[in-house]
Amino acid sequence: MNRLIIVCICSLALSISSFAQAPPEVQRLAYYLGTWRGEGETKSGPFGPAGKLSSTMTCDWFAGGFHLVCRGEERGPTGKRTFLNILAYDEKAKAYTEYGISSLGESEYSTGGSIVGNKRTFVKDLDSDVEGKPTKLRYIEVQASPTFYTYQAEASKDGGPWTVIAEGKVTKVR
Repeated sequence: MNRLIIVCICSLALSISSFAQAPPEVQRLAYYLGTWRGEGETKSGPFGPAGKLSSTMTCDWFAGGFHLVCRGEERGPTGKRTFLNILAYDEKAKAYTEYGISSLGESEYSTGGSIVGNKRTFVKDLDSDVEGKPTKLRYIEVQASPTFYTYQAEASKDGGPWTVIAEGKVTKVR
């Protein structure tokens, strides 16, 4: 009898979960499906030297279609790193989230992201101070077409003005 009840509960849970559909906000992440190539440059400063950046990234839906998983490689003035990012939408917070890890041991969790029109923005407080001052990072993408976007990363130390630390462009290749 207990076994029958457990089977019924499991069957009901599976059938309910199969009806779950991603909200429209999650569908906005479909823009990033496919393989992308980027090029840009970093500015000299507390985050590292100035130099050229190049990247490749491929994004696919995770099972269920609620999370986008992007894997890639980036080369810049400090060397090469591979990365994995998971993009999602938090319905309770009404905001986009991104969790990323890299081959350099970095891990980052960003919350409070937005996509308004063709602009995607994340603002993040750094875990450690830069030059002894609390610092925020802001990352902005502008989706210029279905196959091209620009990006800009900025930093603000101690509530001061935003300063560009990196910028570039990214093109969909397939």
